[in-house]
Amino acid sequence: MRWLLLILLPAPALAWDHTIGDVCTLWHVTESAEIRLTHDPSGPLYTMTVTRAAGWPDSPWFGMRFDGARGNVISTTRHVRSEDMTGIFVADTGFGNVLDGLQFNDVAYALTEGEFAAFPLEGAAPHVQAFRECAGVPAV
Repeated sequence: MRWLLLILLPAPALAWDHTIGDVCTLWHVTESAEIRLTHDPSGPLYTMTVTRAAGWPDSPWFGMRFDGARGNVISTTRHVRSEDMTGIFVADTGFGNVLDGLQFNDVAYALTEGEFAAFPLEGAAPHVQAFRECAGVPAV
């Protein structure tokens, strides 16, 4: 009987997901980290926040490594850590390399000096494609 109770308890969603609206969102949550991208087509502006419960150290750079069919490594020095040091935030007018990495590979790693968060990409491709096509929801 106790096992039935365990089955009925809510578990964290471990799948990729997206929403389409005035600002479109793509995200994935693991047991130790979350990656969240937004796209505001009126800007256009893309943002990405990677949050880890363990936090992020101060680092002169932030990078992403994508392992798989279209492996790639990208980095920036234009990142900002959240006040509580659990999140890293990046914004730009284009995220083509990030979206390619998420859509066409097997795993993504968010990296700083000495720390990382891994994001499996199984099931990500259709959500990334929908996010790419985000044109916003017209105002009525």
